[in-house]
Amino acid sequence: MARKGKKTRKYLGTRSHGAGNTKNRRGSGCRGGTGKAGIDKHKWSWAMNVDKNYYSKHGFSRPNKTRVNAINLFEINQRAITHELKKKDDKYLFEFDGKVLATGSVSVPLSIKAVSWSKNVEKKLKEVGGEISKLKS
Repeated sequence: MARKGKKTRKYLGTRSHGAGNTKNRRGSGCRGGTGKAGIDKHKWSWAMNVDKNYYSKHGFSRPNKTRVNAINLFEINQRAITHELKKKDDKYLFEFDGKVLATGSVSVPLSIKAVSWSKNVEKKLKEVGGEISKLKS
């Protein structure tokens, strides 16, 4: 019995190989590539509508990083001078739920209650006759 010839032999020399339009037989040619190919170019509108975070930064922020409220001695001193703070026993009272920094100078005696403070705060307050203590939470 004679064997039938291969079908490819029939299409030798033809451009479309019996598949009609050349575009139709390309792998993912009609879709503009597979996966996320072409998102920066011809699939840009897909990225904007469907995957809005495609161009944004990814990753994580360290969980142990905390923000602390901080205020400078200069700002507390200015509030005392403008009489925004209460006065008791010749000292201006100030309570703050954060850290007191030693930036600036102190010209009036202050009584400060805060969560934490830098080392130089105590020195500057003692020179003027002020004090600092821990704020009870």
